[in-house]
Amino acid sequence: MIFQETYTLSNGIKIPRLGFGTWCIRDEKVEKAVQAALQIGYRHIDTAQVYGNERGVGEAIRQSKIKREDIFLTSKIAAEAKDYDTAMKTIEGTLAKTQMEYIDMMIIHSPQPWDEVNVSENRYEEGNREAWRALEDAYQSGKIRAIGVSNFNCHDIENILSIAKIKPMVNQILCHIANTPLELIDFCHENGIIVEAYSPIAHGEAFKIKEIEDMAKKYEVTVPQLCIRYDWQLDTVVLPKAENPEHIKENSQIDFVISDEDMNTLKQVELIKNYGEYSHYPVYANPGKK
Repeated sequence: MIFQETYTLSNGIKIPRLGFGTWCIRDEKVEKAVQAALQIGYRHIDTAQVYGNERGVGEAIRQSKIKREDIFLTSKIAAEAKDYDTAMKTIEGTLAKTQMEYIDMMIIHSPQPWDEVNVSENRYEEGNREAWRALEDAYQSGKIRAIGVSNFNCHDIENILSIAKIKPMVNQILCHIANTPLELIDFCHENGIIVEAYSPIAHGEAFKIKEIEDMAKKYEVTVPQLCIRYDWQLDTVVLPKAENPEHIKENSQIDFVISDEDMNTLKQVELIKNYGEYSHYPVYANPGKK
């Protein structure tokens, strides 16, 4: 069953391959959405400090009556936290807001502060090393069970690897049909880093692409199901997001296989160049073709 599929992180911790994303779900609504996801069978919940909904996510988990050890909770250090003290303070803040004794995984949300994404060449090498040092210390103290990064390109990861006592366990990146960073995925896999794919439906842009619509019809599935299955077959952890319980359930129904030929066709879909209101979000890797 899809919900029982896991990967094993480099420290032996198992991470469910299908996660439930909570980006853009307000705190007052996220509790209901997470409860629905948990009832459906999701056991991997993804949030972040910048989402402003950690409180609601934590409350949903506590009220679920599911054993805490059976749920994998991820949050992310704010992209602006580029020194040790600030990063450690934000980790403590996540623990306080979620009211959890530990977080299963914390990751650096972005190598750059959000207002510099796509407009600055500053990769904040020293700041990211300091944030990573805070994650390592929180991990060693037992406050976090796993640590990783998000939106990091190969250079950003090499910067962390140059000083890391503990290697990043995941890299959470934008990865979907019409933007598949194959070189970065390969780099992560070669370094024992699991790739997590967020926004598998391309911030909604996938609905506008005829090749995707036609392929979904061929397999008699929805566009989101095709997109989620595509990322799944790239050997990633996939993090779809929805609020409607029907859609949350539908996103988990990906028990079909896209043929190798059709996977190659989908890898060739023209790169999305404009995500509209979401265009300020990072696209760090140059999508490649194989």
